[in-house]
Amino acid sequence: MTREHMAHGTGELCEAGHELYVRALREGRLRAEEADRHPCLRDLGLVRADGGDGTWVHPVAPSVALPRLLHSLASRVAEQRERAARLGAAFEPLTGVRVRHQERASPGICLLEGMSRIDEAIDRAAADASGELLVIQPGGKRPTALLPQGLGRAQQILDRGGRMRTLYQDTTRYSLAAVAHYAQLDGDVEVRTLDELPQRMFLFDRTVAFIPASRTRPDAALELRNPAVIAHLAATFTLLWQLATPMWPQASQSAQASRQSSRKGVTPRQQAIAALLTEGLTDSEIAARLGMNVRTARVHIAKLSALLQSSSRAQLGYLIGRSGILDQRR
Repeated sequence: MTREHMAHGTGELCEAGHELYVRALREGRLRAEEADRHPCLRDLGLVRADGGDGTWVHPVAPSVALPRLLHSLASRVAEQRERAARLGAAFEPLTGVRVRHQERASPGICLLEGMSRIDEAIDRAAADASGELLVIQPGGKRPTALLPQGLGRAQQILDRGGRMRTLYQDTTRYSLAAVAHYAQLDGDVEVRTLDELPQRMFLFDRTVAFIPASRTRPDAALELRNPAVIAHLAATFTLLWQLATPMWPQASQSAQASRQSSRKGVTPRQQAIAALLTEGLTDSEIAARLGMNVRTARVHIAKLSALLQSSSRAQLGYLIGRSGILDQRR
């Protein structure tokens, strides 16, 4: 398209049309076929038919054409303003409405906001699952009031012939409520523990998973269905499971004895603390990583210091490295 035709259809006068209009004003008329090659002349009302055989058109005086054009433009502006006002009034009440199904940031990933939405999504996944439920529950001992919440979901999967595998942190081993919780489930259920675990996770049938969306927002979760992400989560769980120690059903006495045995009087929990001390973590960070309170962590650190005869935090890390304590970890 040439530059002289670019204005056609935009409500503006093209360069060639402008030249023809000037010529028409000077000569008093213009051949209709010339005017037809430049539609902007008729669109803007700058020429009119002469009422004869259609061979000629006559120019409309600028003093008449310009006010018409300005009035038309003002009318269109007013119409657009009215339309904008109507759209604003229609959408204003909708701004506070929560979208039930959020747009996915990427294929297979959906943000869930609000505990009710998260629970509904997990309940749907549990209702559809029949093969397996893999769970990671960090944080040490879970509040007794929270334990019954997952019974129904787990049992319906077990009733369909599925299995349940759960990973807790080691501090949960001493929770009678947790043991009683799993005693209520009927089916293929196993629980193991580790010193440290990643964030919470529910993985149903290796098809759909739920993980936290934020460390600071407990009411935000991600529903994952991307096959590559699901495969990665399943592989991570399998690796952690192989490293973990059985908790339910009860481990054999030999396994329990092996776990509780220690070299130089260092317990497995203190070995885990010793490993984190060598990483330079603070007391609060160690407690958070191992799912215990800060006071308990400090008691174990004090015992390690006394055992290794350390006079400072820096020296304690050095002595831990030399003592061979970390070599005894499973």
